[in-house]
Amino acid sequence: MEILISNSSSIPIYEQIKEQVKSAILNGEILEGEMLPSIRQLALNLKISVITTTRAYKDLEVEGFIYSVQGKGCFVSQRNSEYIREQKLKEIEEHISIAINSSKMIKLSNDEFREIINILLEENDKGGEK
Repeated sequence: MEILISNSSSIPIYEQIKEQVKSAILNGEILEGEMLPSIRQLALNLKISVITTTRAYKDLEVEGFIYSVQGKGCFVSQRNSEYIREQKLKEIEEHISIAINSSKMIKLSNDEFREIINILLEENDKGGEK
């Protein structure tokens, strides 16, 4: 797992770390039960404060993505797959609801809305085939 941070981003560094670890878990790059780099090692690798990596790991633990074992380190939680899927489905539903509300503001018909979705899905499928 490679974590890239941007000092010029408006997103706090701990949040950048947290989101990249989440993404790696969701994409199967890091598997259930797998050990994460230690807080100190990650801070050293990224050339940042241990406090920052601690915050990222604590947030991930609170959200159920990882768990820590005293003296051994942090590991990817085993209940992730279904829990994460539900969280992502909820997020997708929220985004689609926002898109529906926006489409209603400009009086877009349901057929036009569906056409936009279909075009975007087709473009995404083509992009994945490259």
